Amino acid sequence: MLEIIIAILIIGWLLGFFAFHVGNLIHILLVIAIIVVLIRIIQGRNPL
Repeated sequence: MLEIIIAILIIGWLLGFFAFHVGNLIHILLVIAIIVVLIRIIQGRNPL
């Protein structure tokens, strides 16, 4: 489930960054995706 959320956030960030230039929303999505990956690494799970 968490992997799907990570994938959606990263894809949303890439689409927004390259296609729409939505502004701060793109950076917020990227930060959330990175935080989720870091939490998984800290917990000792596979990050992706």
